[in-house]
Amino acid sequence: MFFLFLSSGMFLGWSLGANDASNVFGTAVGTRMVKFRTAALTCCVFVILGAVISGSGASHTLGKLGAVNAIAGAFVVAFAAASSVYLMTLARYPVSTSQAIVGAIIGWNLFSGSPTDSNALSKIVLTWIACPILAAIIAVISYKLVTIFILKFKIHLFKLDELTRYGLIIIGAFGAFALGANNIANVVGVFLPVSPFTDIKIIGPFCFSSAQQLFLLGSIAISVGIITYSKHVMNTVGNGIFQLSPVMALVAVWAHSVVLFLFASQHLEQLLLNLGLPTIPLVPVSSSQAIVGAVVGMGLLKGRHNIQWRIVGGIAGSWITTPIFACLISFISLYVIQNVFQLTVFLP
Repeated sequence: MFFLFLSSGMFLGWSLGANDASNVFGTAVGTRMVKFRTAALTCCVFVILGAVISGSGASHTLGKLGAVNAIAGAFVVAFAAASSVYLMTLARYPVSTSQAIVGAIIGWNLFSGSPTDSNALSKIVLTWIACPILAAIIAVISYKLVTIFILKFKIHLFKLDELTRYGLIIIGAFGAFALGANNIANVVGVFLPVSPFTDIKIIGPFCFSSAQQLFLLGSIAISVGIITYSKHVMNTVGNGIFQLSPVMALVAVWAHSVVLFLFASQHLEQLLLNLGLPTIPLVPVSSSQAIVGAVVGMGLLKGRHNIQWRIVGGIAGSWITTPIFACLISFISLYVIQNVFQLTVFLP
């Protein structure tokens, strides 16, 4: 029965793969530096690794926002988020799965009368603002440093083209790992409190935890979405906002990957704690906001008149409507499931 309800989480994973793979390899495919097949396979492998190895960090903050305590409720929340992301994917907009799942959880909180953790919500919303700005800053600084490096060492055009191609694949793999680590919480995080899985002992102190088993299933669903439906949104990110050079494409993926890694790494959080420094919150941030912020940042650096502001406005509008749609779909679906199908969607 659990796997039947988990199907909505798999649908959400498919939607995330179809939409958010564009944030990792969209610029590489859009500039024709990397073939779609190579990008998709690389993305699949490293999304799975990132989800299984480092997926637990961001899931804790999402759990604080609202603890969905019934399996039917978790099904509806994931379905509502997946539906809103899928609708935006059809429109070819790179939207935020993080915003979709947050909107869906708030819909569940409203329906069940559960309190929404204002501290967790404010932390997540602040990252929605900080994420594209931080990505833009990292992209601009990185592009200037790369430009200085190219001019200083007088790298030949053909050699630069070859290095950029390999760099896009390597940094894309890093970006896919960071995407899996940060965004797997969006896919199956609501199922963690009701998961029937138990830890599996492997060798000595190593074990395959119940959460990692759930993360593996979710990341496989993301991989299917990448292979089957991500090509359309990749073209929007790669060419629609601003015409990127291959080097700019490389820098955009780098900036996006760094931002996702910063908000997902438990090891970095522990290092900052040991040094007595303020930590970066472990929250599932928007990979869409990160890549769009990076691309717009470099567009501004090159002259803002070259940016397709109409497309940027459409993307920004989708970021506003996605959580609202997810919240409404969640609330209405919960009412239908509870009153028509007589299923328990929350436990008082």
